[in-house]
Amino acid sequence: MNTLKKFELMEKIVRELEDLQNSQQALIQKIGKIEVDNIELSDGRLEKDLPDMHQRLADNLDTIVGILDYFANKTQNFGDKNNVDALKEQEAINNATS
Repeated sequence: MNTLKKFELMEKIVRELEDLQNSQQALIQKIGKIEVDNIELSDGRLEKDLPDMHQRLADNLDTIVGILDYFANKTQNFGDKNNVDALKEQEAINNATS
C-alpha cells in the first residue's frame, strides 16, 4: 500500500472512530432519559439493570475516546512525517496530466 493510500485509510478510521464516539454518547443520553422516566414509573427491573448498562456504556466511551486520541495523533504524525500534503498535490498534478 502506498503512503497516500495508507494515510487516507488512517483518516477514514479516524472518522469512523469519531462516529462511534458520537453514537456511544447518544446511547448514554438515551439510557439517561429512560432512567429519568423510570423515576416516575419505578420499575424494578429497569432500576436494577439501567445503571449497570449506563456504566458499561460510559466505560466503552472512555475506551473509544482513548483509542481515537491515540489514532488521530498517529495519523497526524504519519501525515507530517511523510509530507502527505505534497503527495496529494503531486497526485492531483499526475491525474490532471493523464
